[in-house]
Amino acid sequence: MSDSEKPSSEKPSPVGRPIRSFVLRQGRMSIAQQRAHDQLQAVYGIPYAAQPLDLTATFGRSAPKILEIGFGMGDATAAIAAAHPENDYLGIEVHGPGVGSLLNQIEQRGLSNLRIVQHDAVEVLNHMIADNSLAGVHIFFPDPWHKTRHHKRRLIKPEFVALITRKLAAGGYLHCATDWEDYATQILQVLSTQPALANTATDYAPRPEYRPLTKFEQRGIRLGHGVWDIVFKKSE
Repeated sequence: MSDSEKPSSEKPSPVGRPIRSFVLRQGRMSIAQQRAHDQLQAVYGIPYAAQPLDLTATFGRSAPKILEIGFGMGDATAAIAAAHPENDYLGIEVHGPGVGSLLNQIEQRGLSNLRIVQHDAVEVLNHMIADNSLAGVHIFFPDPWHKTRHHKRRLIKPEFVALITRKLAAGGYLHCATDWEDYATQILQVLSTQPALANTATDYAPRPEYRPLTKFEQRGIRLGHGVWDIVFKKSE
């Protein structure tokens, strides 16, 4: 999730309305981000629609499809896509500045294997992504909603993991990373209860080579903060 998704004072959700894992803020875009948002969305963005998305047609080829949920400003997303041209990547983010930032990077790096949907991930998964179609799902540093009363807003919950698991192909993986230890514990517990998923490590996994260190993460490591990677795979 985007670093800009921070807890705030809010009224309780009306009865019947789903609790979202983010607070949508407009956020100030830079001139470059606004230009990219205005000019490049039509090129690299995919409009949300409540109907299945043909990923093979979208990318114009048959290749492993990997989904990233909440890419923030998109630095890691662009780096991964650039380093792995053999895969196609679909990023989901709700915040405009991050979308503008990643659109700029797609253009500057000439990335033909990366597209963006600016919408709520739950709705995208439910309505646009076919079952058994994804080779992997990345969720890096989702908002920890660190106050106990906000834990209900955390993204990684049993029903969401079950939804992701349906979208994964056999042998596909779910990779989560967080720098909040209590959230790491929760994520590990939630993923461990999903019968179709198996942990690739005894508990927490070493950081896979494809996940680059962010500047924020590097600073945390220098200060002695921990980062936990959790990688599970769907049964064959």
